[in-house]
Amino acid sequence: MALPLEIRRVLGEKLADSASRPLPASTTREVRGALAMPGKATAVIGMRRAGKTTLLHQVRRERADAGIPIAALPLINFEDERLAGLEGAHLGFLLDEHQRMFPEAGNRVTWCFDEIQVVPGWERFVRRLLDRGDADVFVTGSSADLLSREVATALRGRAWAVPLYPFSFREALRHGAGEISSPAALREPRVRARVERRFAEWLVAGGFPEVQGLDAASRHQLLRDYVDVAMLRAVVERHEVKQVASLRWLVRHLLGNAASSFSVERFYAALKSQGLAISKDTVHHLLAHLEDCFLVRLVWMESTSERQRMVNPRKGYPVDTGLIPVFDRSGRANRGHALETAVLIELLRRRCEVTYVRNASGTEVDFLARGPEGAEELIQVCDDAGDPDTAERELRALAEAADAHPRATRRLLTTTPDGFPSDAGPDVQVQAAYEWMLEEPSTPAAE
Repeated sequence: MALPLEIRRVLGEKLADSASRPLPASTTREVRGALAMPGKATAVIGMRRAGKTTLLHQVRRERADAGIPIAALPLINFEDERLAGLEGAHLGFLLDEHQRMFPEAGNRVTWCFDEIQVVPGWERFVRRLLDRGDADVFVTGSSADLLSREVATALRGRAWAVPLYPFSFREALRHGAGEISSPAALREPRVRARVERRFAEWLVAGGFPEVQGLDAASRHQLLRDYVDVAMLRAVVERHEVKQVASLRWLVRHLLGNAASSFSVERFYAALKSQGLAISKDTVHHLLAHLEDCFLVRLVWMESTSERQRMVNPRKGYPVDTGLIPVFDRSGRANRGHALETAVLIELLRRRCEVTYVRNASGTEVDFLARGPEGAEELIQVCDDAGDPDTAERELRALAEAADAHPRATRRLLTTTPDGFPSDAGPDVQVQAAYEWMLEEPSTPAAE
């Protein structure tokens, strides 16, 4: 099928703009682990507005600084109504047109394709581009389902998924020009006080780049818009969901009850009591769709038995702490829930596998984290463990979990040093959560 003349014009215009427009300045993002792998397409995935396009510009800027011509670093955004009708079979036009427009670009091109999932059949084009061996490919998308499971199949193992979350605390400090020179700088009382104030603000506002510095009313409106778009575009439209009322109920429940146990059985019964007709299988599907679009993260109970994992509740967390006050209706500050959410997302940034531990006594440890290198860590998160009874409860749960997981180190994270227990013992590392988050990455991102 011939490529319509209007689409040819728009694609040519995008190529020209990509080579002529200055690269935008932005806050440097950190990616733990390799950002690219030889012979694979890097798929940057995450919720909308988390900064995926910005990361592509960062890749282009770093390569331009290394001497690569900007014409060899094209970025094409496919979310454009003028490209309606574009299909994967048409994308070869970009290669021919780029070579015609920029013969000086050289033999190796870094292609950045933004929101490429809107083009049907794009996977075959990217695979062909990789097979040629003369290009590096970066793609972005707002659905983990599209750019992890489907890409792994479509690209036959030649995709490298890189999840991107909203600003970490380190990135938020950098964005606000408040980055500290090193963790050792926290020994300075004025620096520590400033960082603690900023940490408290970040726990409330969250890390979406566009909300930084906004007043509460504007921030809440913007975050509601993000959630609505995620529900409608990434769930309702993409998966043709008919039970929109049940979906909205589920979203409000998960985002307004951060760090809480979630049981499909109980939620299904609650919907049924409200007269909403839905099956339990549909609830499972909706839950998976919300994870796919990165709106929520679910944590399973640690168990060697798959059946035991399945029958026990999961714990649900929003992808960003800023969403909690938007949807919470309790009127409580929920700083402890925000702190626990922030710690989970930081663990996921560090590419850890995360579960929670339920001890035989019924007590729980918030996270059992397994790092990329196989190290295990039991992490208990507590807003304030300064109260002796609270400290005893948290430390007892850690000690019991350590009996079942002897390889794991033990860590207790509090909001500030004022919340440290009076005596945690030599086997427990006690830290303010912001100190832990500001530690230097153990493995820097690949160039």
